[in-house]
Amino acid sequence: MPNSLTGGQVPSHTLDTVGLVDRSLGNAGTSGSAPVLEEGEMDPWDLPQPKDTGQSWKELSVAGRVLRVVIGFLKACGLLGNLYLFICSLDILSSAFQLLSSKMAGDIFKDNVVLSNPVAGLVIGVLVTVLVQSSSTSSSIVVSMVASKLLTVQACVPIIMGVNVGTSITSTLVSMAQSGDRDEFRRAFGGSAVHSIFNWLTVLILLPLESATALLERLSALALGATSLEPGGQAPDILKVLTKPLTHLIVQLDTDMIASSASGNATNGSLIKRWCGTREVMTSGNSSDCGATISGPCPESNSSTVVEQLPCHHLFVGTELTDLAVGFILLAASLLLLCTCLVLIVKLLNSVLRGRVAQAVRKVINADFPFPFSWLSGYLAILVGAGLTFVLQSSSVFTAAIVPLMGVGVISLERAYPLFLGSNIGTTTTALLAALASPADMLLSALQVALIHFFFNLAGILLWYVVPVLRLPIPLAKRFGDLTANYRWVAIAYLLLSFLLLPLAAFGLSLAGSTVLAAVGGPLVGLLLLIVLVNVLQRHRPAWLPRHLRSWAWLPIWLRSLEPWDRLVSSCCPCKVCSPPQAAAKEAHCYENPEVLASQQL
Repeated sequence: MPNSLTGGQVPSHTLDTVGLVDRSLGNAGTSGSAPVLEEGEMDPWDLPQPKDTGQSWKELSVAGRVLRVVIGFLKACGLLGNLYLFICSLDILSSAFQLLSSKMAGDIFKDNVVLSNPVAGLVIGVLVTVLVQSSSTSSSIVVSMVASKLLTVQACVPIIMGVNVGTSITSTLVSMAQSGDRDEFRRAFGGSAVHSIFNWLTVLILLPLESATALLERLSALALGATSLEPGGQAPDILKVLTKPLTHLIVQLDTDMIASSASGNATNGSLIKRWCGTREVMTSGNSSDCGATISGPCPESNSSTVVEQLPCHHLFVGTELTDLAVGFILLAASLLLLCTCLVLIVKLLNSVLRGRVAQAVRKVINADFPFPFSWLSGYLAILVGAGLTFVLQSSSVFTAAIVPLMGVGVISLERAYPLFLGSNIGTTTTALLAALASPADMLLSALQVALIHFFFNLAGILLWYVVPVLRLPIPLAKRFGDLTANYRWVAIAYLLLSFLLLPLAAFGLSLAGSTVLAAVGGPLVGLLLLIVLVNVLQRHRPAWLPRHLRSWAWLPIWLRSLEPWDRLVSSCCPCKVCSPPQAAAKEAHCYENPEVLASQQL
């Protein structure tokens, strides 16, 4: 998109806001979504060549080989240990957010007037999932309300869509840990963005379609009617078995109270568990066996059984602090642990994945089947992502583990994309099995909600993956990664806007009624679509546009470039001290400010 420069000269690499969608759509389905590169210039999205400055294995002595094996073993143990602590920190972070906002989440879900609006339902799903940091908790609230007849299946569909969008915030937060290195941050943030973009694009297509035709509701009802299922299934619990020994020593929550709050049956008690079970104790009397499992006096003796509550054993079991205070303590501790573990994981990955080891790992992960079956590689990655998420029982953990690997250059964006799509499928299959374990009176409702979630993600794959030219999330994420690599504050602005401010604004408008929401949101959406259309025509059919719309040069610079906003966020940096990846972004500022350019030349 041209900038108004003297003589019509346009810096070729200027990152502007108006042309973001235009250039990305022009490269949909291809890997070359980055700006056009000069001859000999390296594509920043290419995986970096692994460097190995050490001696080869053959050149080492016996003692050197033993030392290398021992160091490698210690690094592997450190990597696994930090990964374990990272997973535990995510669990504690989820508990902290539930303590801080679970009762608010229940109050939000209880407003049936707002839930009747599909846009409001979508926003509520996003906000609640962001607040409690757990898509499974949000889904359990929806299932409980549907089973209690407080929420119809039709109203829960947009909420499930919002839950799917909200869960992608975890991988975005994880990518921020690699903001110290520009190229690593470009790949990591682009990888996290591709997951969010896929979810948002799917919502933009399916939400209006569902509102008009109730497609997902009808499809899930047909699938449910074609099967005869009985309760009693059980979801795997592998990840929780591994993390419980540590996380349950720190805090334990009564998560059922969140669903009770949504159903209107909650008390004002604390979410922190104080009692973790019961046992029956025999009182004094004869020891004859008379069925000790039944409380009350034994018919043949003076003994009786008494049910005794067993206290929990965790750090906050007897605390006098409120849930809010405990939530803030856990939030600070979990964020500190999360950031520390991520930094250590990235450093260990950079240390371990070098030379031939890195080449072998990258070759296996990013490998394609031989022609003509190369197209099957992506679908195998979808199955792998679904299987690993099914085993881990957490899409957040899986996607958060993929993002650092993308940052260090082990997994390409093109390969991570189907892994993320598979993760979306994997988390719904876990929900399906969990629904089978529901009580008989909640079985059908739980299964229908889980099926709606499954069909939503399956439809997204059919829309944005099956046809290569429609894999728009990949080029959009690359363009967005380029933008955030040059302007780091855009990442924070994206987090606040996408997962907090815009949902809150839409929620506030929905409280005023559908008419107000349509009156304000309709023109904004129409303006956005018009900008996208003009960008596409500028690129492919400029002759179809009026002369003044063939470029955006007539707009003020602050409406078509992030450079003025960058100067507002941070002090203006002289061009001579800009790092090479930032030089292109600062070039427009130099041309538009002759004083800066003159000072550089002097």
